[in-house]
Amino acid sequence: MRLRLSNAGPALLALMAAGTAGAQEIPVASSEIVVIGARRDLLHIPGSGATVEAEDLDRSRVLTVNEALRQVPGLFPREEEGIGLRPNIGVRGLSPIRSTKILLLEDGLPLTYAPYGDNATYSHPPIRRFSRIEVLKGASQVRFGPNTVGGVINYITPDAPEAFEGALQVAGGTDGYQEADATLGGQVAGVRLLGHANATRFDGVRRNHDLEFNDVYLKAQTTMAPGHDLSARIGLFEENSQVSYSGLTQAEFNADPYGNPFPNDRFETQRFTTALTHGWQIAEDVKLTTSAYSLWFDRDWWRQSSNSAQRPSDASDPACGGMANLNTACGTEGRLREYNQYGVESRLAWSLPVLGAPTAFEAGARWHTERQARVQINADTPNGRTPGVSVNGGVPESQLRYAEAWSGFITAQAEIGRFTVSPGVRVESIDYERVNRLNGARGETDLTEVIPGFGVTFDVRDDLVLYAGVHRGFAPPRVEDVVTNAGGVVDLEAERSVNWEAGLRGTATPGLDFDVTAFVMDFENQIVPASVAGGVGASLTSAGETRHAGLEAAANGSLAKLGVLSGGDDIFFRAALTWVAEADYEGVRRSSIAGFTNVSVSGNRLPYAPEYLASAAIGYERGDWLTLQAEVQHTGEMFTDDLNTVAPSANGQRGLIDNATTWNFAANVTPQGTRTTLYVTVKNAFDEVYIVDRARGVLPGAPQLWQAGVRVAF
Repeated sequence: MRLRLSNAGPALLALMAAGTAGAQEIPVASSEIVVIGARRDLLHIPGSGATVEAEDLDRSRVLTVNEALRQVPGLFPREEEGIGLRPNIGVRGLSPIRSTKILLLEDGLPLTYAPYGDNATYSHPPIRRFSRIEVLKGASQVRFGPNTVGGVINYITPDAPEAFEGALQVAGGTDGYQEADATLGGQVAGVRLLGHANATRFDGVRRNHDLEFNDVYLKAQTTMAPGHDLSARIGLFEENSQVSYSGLTQAEFNADPYGNPFPNDRFETQRFTTALTHGWQIAEDVKLTTSAYSLWFDRDWWRQSSNSAQRPSDASDPACGGMANLNTACGTEGRLREYNQYGVESRLAWSLPVLGAPTAFEAGARWHTERQARVQINADTPNGRTPGVSVNGGVPESQLRYAEAWSGFITAQAEIGRFTVSPGVRVESIDYERVNRLNGARGETDLTEVIPGFGVTFDVRDDLVLYAGVHRGFAPPRVEDVVTNAGGVVDLEAERSVNWEAGLRGTATPGLDFDVTAFVMDFENQIVPASVAGGVGASLTSAGETRHAGLEAAANGSLAKLGVLSGGDDIFFRAALTWVAEADYEGVRRSSIAGFTNVSVSGNRLPYAPEYLASAAIGYERGDWLTLQAEVQHTGEMFTDDLNTVAPSANGQRGLIDNATTWNFAANVTPQGTRTTLYVTVKNAFDEVYIVDRARGVLPGAPQLWQAGVRVAF
């Protein structure tokens, strides 16, 4: 029996209408979709959350989104190409590969190009586009979907200014790093406009890995009439990089950790996004926010190897003969992808007393559709771009994949004395379809999931709150995992968990804030690659029962706010610690690795789940003209397969990844009386050589990088 929102719509609209009766006042509207809001609003969120503010980004002079997210406890953002274009974000011991276990939003709307049908992040806007970041991991994340397993990351773009203003930033550094960034905004004919452009070049972490991308963004905001606010944004991103898919064998890494034997690989993308949001303040306590959004993403990845065990891709190019012919007789594989997505969602917020308790409600509904066009072309030459003579005339794959989803939610926050009780529920109904254009096979299936959540807070005092929550974790399977290439249906259910947490958040004393959370995630069927060492393109399977449990803590403070320093001097500090005590296979479980399928892995630790993560910074500030900061980041050791293999395999795809500690330093100087800031940074200051991934072979972490830049505001 299928549940569709079309059946529940009249009842939901009636419930919304019930709360609007008798409302009169029409104040100024806002088109903002609120995930957390200001940092002070975290206090009464019924679950764990964090914000990364503009001040945090500027003090560190972050280069990548990974650097920014390491400031948040519970998150494990792993590097790939060194500049944050393909972030791999894990949460509380969940796999970081392609950020599939987390929901990424931009201004409250989907950021990834297929959150229902293929929630993998192969492209990401530069960090410069955003002014702040919100992270939500607790029960209240059922307000957003479809993925509620790990958490929600919302990137927020700055508002368009009322008056004319702008800024220009240029920077350069080692390893060919060059960047130019500009913003310009103001008001024209009653419309507030903000334009942003970024161009970045970088030699990359590995040799033969030149990176180049450009990002252009425009935002317009206006108040059309009292109570009606409209916001529109358009973004265009393109990348033209020399990026390989394959990692290194262990011998290659030992000989040159930053090597890359595939100089002919290319990665080219274009991305076009639009969004239109209307905020209607119907009454003082009644607001309707409606958004329409679209995304087009085109990705061509030409590569001569898909992992370190394929040297090169001679399975599809028998004439190749091996690495000696890489630049002559060996062909190349083109993995060509085009994604389209469209959606409309509406959120209604209102307040009314329930049994005498002041209660705030929010309800919403969304229609979302996705289309993937996927083609593989096997060319006969290293830089070929047309089909060769291999399987199927050089086109071994040509298919369409579709996902259409209807979703809805309703949440409430009732204040009962010093308690705030927050129940909520989300419904996701998804239709899948897959079409094989090579043989005409077609298959389709569907699923519906009810995702409840419940949170509670207790005010110990005005600035100190206890919180606890529980919610259903849900992540839909990819189209390719539930519909086969032959049109059959695979009984691979959605990923489900029950997530618990409890914590204490607030101000220990004025000038020192903290947040401590204990968490447990019990999975009924966590979805993992069928062969953990088989690369990210491997088919997926259910790992059965798994359990994650641990603690995370954050603190930030200022000696000036504590009253220890005065006279314009300040020493500030922050820390984020994560301890994933458990991230284990439960119940009866055998290895998924070929040759070991009879070996029990019950009780083993899940791959890519470091037990300890830490990030801390301390800095000195003199007035508003000088900021110095030192930052340390630590990642604990982790296994890379379900056997918990310690010794590295010859192809580099299995074996323990050792712990790593890196240091970053930043200095910002703004001469008094000016709006010009000069800065110098060094990332990985002591040039630590470390491994970040083995899924496709060894990938190294970024080496030492110096940067110097100037930012002029006007």
